[in-house]
Amino acid sequence: MREASLATGRYYADRKSSPRTPVSQYLRPADLPTALDALRSHSYVVLAGGTDHYPARVGKPLTDDVLDLSALVELRGITEHPDHWRIGAMTTWTDVLEATHLPPLFNGLRLAAREIGGVQIQNAGTLCGNLCNASPAADGVPPLLALGARVKLRSATATLTLALEDFILGPRRTALQAGQIMTAILVPKPARAAAGHFLKLGARRYLVVSIAMASAVIETSNTGIVTAARVAVGSCSPVARRLPALEASLLSCPANAQLGAVVAASHLTPLAPIDDVRASREYRRDATLTLLRRLLNELGARA
Repeated sequence: MREASLATGRYYADRKSSPRTPVSQYLRPADLPTALDALRSHSYVVLAGGTDHYPARVGKPLTDDVLDLSALVELRGITEHPDHWRIGAMTTWTDVLEATHLPPLFNGLRLAAREIGGVQIQNAGTLCGNLCNASPAADGVPPLLALGARVKLRSATATLTLALEDFILGPRRTALQAGQIMTAILVPKPARAAAGHFLKLGARRYLVVSIAMASAVIETSNTGIVTAARVAVGSCSPVARRLPALEASLLSCPANAQLGAVVAASHLTPLAPIDDVRASREYRRDATLTLLRRLLNELGARA
């Protein structure tokens, strides 16, 4: 390990009772190879913005060994390539909001970025951290599913690219293996003109966990006909789900303000909403139908 490029530190559980007993290790590498070398030899919690990690540990001793990626400027930013867009692992929600070069394809992701916590959370929280946290109510997952996103995973010895559907396996479970870091999200360029949209239902407009949310991307022909569609719903299953039957029904439809009329209850078969403190499963299912119709009507009108 290249120690010269690591910032190191120690956490202490109780300075009065055990001032000389370290309970965790903190590393802040200056480059990706050093970070991957560190993971190769030791198990760390990989930290990006920390907006999920630290709130979950309020009032508890900080006993995890932490590998902080915040110094890896090489992993930050959104760049365009011939056949895809690359979103680096340290790209924040504010970066998405302030990016002026993104086409209408990213409108759904940008709308989701506005509803992820407050401004402080948007400044620190990262898109890749949102995916790795794997919450069923993660606002970033449905718009990235609708974008057909893939994730790039790196270890010291190999690189792996997975479809987002194959990366998030369940609540707080992902395909990330020991020694791996998610380094980027890859969004393929569409074949035709494309636009995205996102809607979220919660107890209030902002700073709230969603009851249900939906996102969609449609591609259209020169005559305004839908040639491709991807639709995803979150907070209504253990993981956010795409709706392939609805996507198929949207093909060849005119992209206009009546596009949402296509949505039927049978299209929600992949979903498995539950009862919790925010809503009943029946309410979630009914609300999702309304969200999808509204989403597609608005998207069709704009497209």
